[in-house]
Amino acid sequence: MSIHSFHLVRAPVREAVGALLRPPSASGLHHVEVLVGMQLGAPVVSPHRMQLRRLAVFAEWADEAALDDFLAQRPLGRTLGGGWHVRLEFLRRWGTIRELAHLPAEAARTDPGEPIVAVTLARMRLPELPRFIRWGRPVERQVRDHPETTLALAAMRPLRTVSTFSVWTSARAMTGMVFGRDDGDTARLHSEAMAERDRRDFHHEFTTLRFRPLSEHGSWEGRSNIIP
Repeated sequence: MSIHSFHLVRAPVREAVGALLRPPSASGLHHVEVLVGMQLGAPVVSPHRMQLRRLAVFAEWADEAALDDFLAQRPLGRTLGGGWHVRLEFLRRWGTIRELAHLPAEAARTDPGEPIVAVTLARMRLPELPRFIRWGRPVERQVRDHPETTLALAAMRPLRTVSTFSVWTSARAMTGMVFGRDDGDTARLHSEAMAERDRRDFHHEFTTLRFRPLSEHGSWEGRSNIIP
């Protein structure tokens, strides 16, 4: 059964840039997105907006054996093995990007009380970038500061690819945020941004993916046991 993984690691700038320019290939690696860190809610002009030393990798594998072989045998894999990663079972997909269009809209039912990992991936329309920033930054802070996220971050690959990654204590908490059912003044930021995207899309392609975490490995910035 195919699996997905999401990796975070501090890497030398030269290695990070090399991976951005030449994404890895390997037996059993179906698709990979190599990105660099971006702090949610950071000012537009800020070193936190593109953190070259923080490498984020999202990948789809034929099986866990293919992932294990990559981590053990490939130079980038050994670098990623020194960081943190979570192995993921795919559950649901909204929207489409070409490379992941083969994933079904729903592969399995979600227990509302179980921990959930959400990944978004977008190919930007560059002329829409100012609108995207205007509507997106408040949502970034909403997700970053939500009491039910144990980790929330963004990543990018210049010039058009943007991704978010978040770990939620429950599917119920995540959908409550998405559809504006939380309390407080910021509760509807995400749903209002979605309505604006529907009015005039920010992206050429966009998808939101929901996963069940299978196992967690390593640590990130001194933290482990990030998955509830």
